[in-house]
Amino acid sequence: MDYFIHHTAIADEGCQIGSGSRVWHFCHIMKGARIGNDCTLGQNVFVAGTVVLGNRVKVQNNVSLYDGVLCEDDVFVGPSAVFTNVINPRSAIERKNEYRPTHVHRGATIGANATILCGHEIGKYAMVGAGAVVTKNIPDYALVTGNPALQRGWVSEAGNKLAFDEKGTATCTATGEQYILENNQVRKTGTTH
Repeated sequence: MDYFIHHTAIADEGCQIGSGSRVWHFCHIMKGARIGNDCTLGQNVFVAGTVVLGNRVKVQNNVSLYDGVLCEDDVFVGPSAVFTNVINPRSAIERKNEYRPTHVHRGATIGANATILCGHEIGKYAMVGAGAVVTKNIPDYALVTGNPALQRGWVSEAGNKLAFDEKGTATCTATGEQYILENNQVRKTGTTH
């Protein structure tokens, strides 16, 4: 094994765990789940059989990743964040054929106790604030907070808030990377150093 799994964790036969990944106390990874290289699953994480995690994904304590969740490389999922996979669940009605996927794009952050309603995409490097309830797609680099989650601004790939000038340009204060805002979409254009 070229990954670490705590002796209290369960990794069902048929799951895939990438090189350098770490699976901590009381986790359960179901058959079919695919976890990339250098991932970290904190204590008490559940990973359903169709879940795919890219490389360097960090899932903090007490998160359940249900069928339909896809997290690309470098995603961060904060403690006790919640993912759903059915819009109108009922105990007495099986709705497995109604699961809706959730796609979390590269580098996105989901804050502690956030709830992600199924069927939506969280854009690359977007930041979902702690306790937010995501009810619609989130654009790349967007900062959203609240219930329902509303956009409050834009963030850089380093997670710092971007202040756009009248020309629609901004520079990350931490990295010097430059960004442009056009048609309510942000993209990175380069660096100042």
